[in-house]
Amino acid sequence: MKFGVFYEHQLPRPWDERSEYQLFQDALDQIEYCDKIGIDHVWEVEHHFLEEYSHSSAPEVFLAAASQRTKRIRLGHGIVQTPPGFNHPARVAERIATLDLVSGGRADFGSGESSSEAELGGFGIDPMHKREMWEEGLRVAVRCMTESPFTGHAGKFVQMPPRDVVPKPMQKPHPPLWVACSRRDTIHLAAQKGIGALGFAFVDPEEAKLWVDDYYTTLADEGVPIGDAVNANIACVTTFMLHDDEETALARGLEGANFFGYSLAHYYVFGRHQPGVTDVWEEYEQRRAEHGYDPVAVELAARHGDVLGAKVVSEGFGGLRGAIGTPDQLREFLRRYEDVGVDQVIFCYQSGKNRHEHIMEALELFGREVLPEFAERDEAQQRAKAQRLEPVVEQVMARKPESDHPPLPSSDYAYPAFPRALADRFGNDDFHKMLDQVGDAASEGNMTTIENLLRQ
Repeated sequence: MKFGVFYEHQLPRPWDERSEYQLFQDALDQIEYCDKIGIDHVWEVEHHFLEEYSHSSAPEVFLAAASQRTKRIRLGHGIVQTPPGFNHPARVAERIATLDLVSGGRADFGSGESSSEAELGGFGIDPMHKREMWEEGLRVAVRCMTESPFTGHAGKFVQMPPRDVVPKPMQKPHPPLWVACSRRDTIHLAAQKGIGALGFAFVDPEEAKLWVDDYYTTLADEGVPIGDAVNANIACVTTFMLHDDEETALARGLEGANFFGYSLAHYYVFGRHQPGVTDVWEEYEQRRAEHGYDPVAVELAARHGDVLGAKVVSEGFGGLRGAIGTPDQLREFLRRYEDVGVDQVIFCYQSGKNRHEHIMEALELFGREVLPEFAERDEAQQRAKAQRLEPVVEQVMARKPESDHPPLPSSDYAYPAFPRALADRFGNDDFHKMLDQVGDAASEGNMTTIENLLRQ
C-alpha cells in the first residue's frame, strides 16, 4: 500500500498580505520533506472562489514548483476540472504534458467536475450537464496527449479542428488517469472507465472494502478504458496528525480536521456565501456544535474509542478523526486499509489552522516509526497485484473501440496561415506569388526583402 498527501491550501481568516505566500512556502517545504521520507504521491486540488476552504486555483503552477524541489514523489492533479467551461481540453493536455516533462515523468492526471455553485455558477456551467462535460473534456484531453496530430473533435461541448498538440508527455501513452470519487457510484464509474478512483470521502477501512470489491469486480466485468492504458487503483483520504502522546495529537489535529469538514459543507451543502465578506472560520467557531464539530465532544469521543475510525460519534456529535493519534494507533488503522485492498491512503493534514511545525513533526514521526513497515511489504504486494491484474487489464484494453481515435478528415488535411487563406479565398494569384517570395526570403534569412514584400 502506498501513501500520499493532499493539499487544498486552506487559509482560514483573518489574513494578512503575506498569508498566502507563507501558506505556499510551507506547503513546498512539507512536500520536499515528504519526498525525502518516502511518501509516494502529493495530490493538489483545483478549486476556484472557495475562500478559506481552498486557495488552490492554479495547481499546475504549484506542482511544477514542487517538481523542482523533489526527486521521486509523484505529482498528482487531484483534480483538474475537465468540463471545458473550466479548462479547454487542449490546454489541459499541454499543462499535464509539460508537468510530466519538467518532473521527469512523475505526473498523475486526476480529473473531476466540481459540484459547488461557487465554481459551476462562476464559470457558467450547467450542473445538469457537468458529468457529460467531464467525460467529453477528459476524452479529448487524452487524445490531445496521444495523437500526432490530434485528428479533431466535433462534440456537444468541444469543437476543435485537427492540430498537433505539443509537447507530448514523457510517460507513454500518457500519465495515469484518475477521477475524484465521493460516493460509491463514482467508484463504479472509475472502474467502468479503467481509471484510478480518488476516494475523497472519509470512510473507515471496513466501508472501503465495499468500494474495493465493487471497483475491481466492475473493472473486470465492465471496464472499457477511456484512455490508452488502464490505471487500476483505489485511494482513500483520511485526516492525519501524529504524536507520541494521543492527547497532543488530538489537540493539534482535530480542530483543523473538523474545519475541513465544516468548510466543505459550507460551500457544498448548507452555506450562504457573500464573496469577500463571509468569515467561514468565525462561522465555524460559532456554529460547529450545531453541525457535529464541537471540539470538546469530538475529542472526548476520540479519546475513548477502542480503535481509530474515519469519524467519531458521541452523544449526537459527529466529527472527523481518521489518522490522528499515536504511531501504534496509526499503524493499526493503516493495516486495516491494507488488509481490505486499498491501494493508497492519502493524508489530509493541511487543514484549518494546523501549524506547519506540527505537520513537520508528524511527518518525521510517520517516516521514522510507521512508514518503513509498509514500504517493506509494498514491493512484493505490487508484484503480486500486477500478476493478478495482467489478464484483467488485457481483457479491459481489448474492449477499447477503434473509434476512440478517429482518422483525420482527409489524408492531405492542412490549414493555411491567415494571409494564405485570404489569397485562397479571393483567388489572387499575385498575392500567392508574393507569399511564395516571402517564404523564399525567410528561408534565406533575408529580413529586408520580407519587410519590403509585406509593405506592398
